[in-house]
Amino acid sequence: MNAAQWVTPAEEHTVAGTAEALFRTTFGGDADGVWAAPGRVNLIGEHVDYAGGLVLPFALPYLTVVAVRVRDDGILHAVSTHTGESWQGALADVAPGHPSGWAAYVAGVVWALRRSGHLTAGTGFDVAVHSTVPVGSGLSSSAALECAFALAVADLAGLPTDESGRQPLIDASIRAENEIAGASTGGMDQSVAMLARPGHALLLDCRDGTSRHVPLDFRSAGARLVVVDTNAPHRLVDGQYGNRRAAVEKACADLGVVTLRDVADPDAAVAALSSPAAQRARHVLGEIGRVREVADLLDRGRIADLGDALNRSHASLRDDYEVSSVELDSAVDAAVEAGAWGARMTGGGFGGSAIALVPLDRVDAVTENIVRRAESASLPTPQFLSAEPSGSAHRL
Repeated sequence: MNAAQWVTPAEEHTVAGTAEALFRTTFGGDADGVWAAPGRVNLIGEHVDYAGGLVLPFALPYLTVVAVRVRDDGILHAVSTHTGESWQGALADVAPGHPSGWAAYVAGVVWALRRSGHLTAGTGFDVAVHSTVPVGSGLSSSAALECAFALAVADLAGLPTDESGRQPLIDASIRAENEIAGASTGGMDQSVAMLARPGHALLLDCRDGTSRHVPLDFRSAGARLVVVDTNAPHRLVDGQYGNRRAAVEKACADLGVVTLRDVADPDAAVAALSSPAAQRARHVLGEIGRVREVADLLDRGRIADLGDALNRSHASLRDDYEVSSVELDSAVDAAVEAGAWGARMTGGGFGGSAIALVPLDRVDAVTENIVRRAESASLPTPQFLSAEPSGSAHRL
């Protein structure tokens, strides 16, 4: 049996140095600056952000870093250590579906800032990207890239970058993902990447955009939140995510409400819907309630009592929303079997990552059992990440 493998966060200066080295090799000379944004994990509140729900994510100590230099010809030239590929083109030509791939997340930010009147035409950028956020893990590597670059562009353009001035950058990052990259995600990932605080989760109301920071200290409870990267491919732009979002929108139309947050009687609403909209709505309405429950427990310092809500969240995502996978179910079941207080899939689903809330004296047993169960089912060998609540996007 393979031992559990942990992905250790790299020091900021190491990640920045790699991006700067790529910049100098590709473009010559130095960048105007280096900026970073974190990946995230969602403690609870899955597939409810686009339904006007409540979510409770926090930032991870894994970063995407961009080294950026302004150019005056309206051209974007971007290169990444992840793919070894570069993209170069006129920013005036950026449009939905162009460019494709990872470059859409970079080019789309400039496109959106121009559309909102926050950036004038004519400016271009050289960009070198390096990331320690595992791609395809469901830990929001795309939002980390968008937000790191959005903060860089704002800094270089003299736009406000303090917490109170970051909403336009969040909005631009969301538009880049939705309209240029074509991924119909909500705004949770970009919000936490821009607003997170160390030692806290972000309770975000996706209906009105308000948020508050909730203290989150696993160590004080003698616990660890283990992130399990199943190494199963995580794809959102393949129709499945969009189908779930469309089902929620249909449920709203059938019920005559703007969002499912407007439903007064969840049981009656679900009973009034036909399948599969009924199951999708039941998950969303139940998950919003579970977020409230977990936030209340955190406010009272009762981290050890979160497990039941995590377990119920996974069952709902698996059975009502149908976005889990054999790899995610294996990881969750193995974690609980070996002594985790609770576990669930996190992120968009269809692969990606799970989380497990584990007492410190059971961490080794839990991770080893997850690996054992994956191997016995001939699934990819999972890796494990540290989930320490970390800070938001910043200039290095």
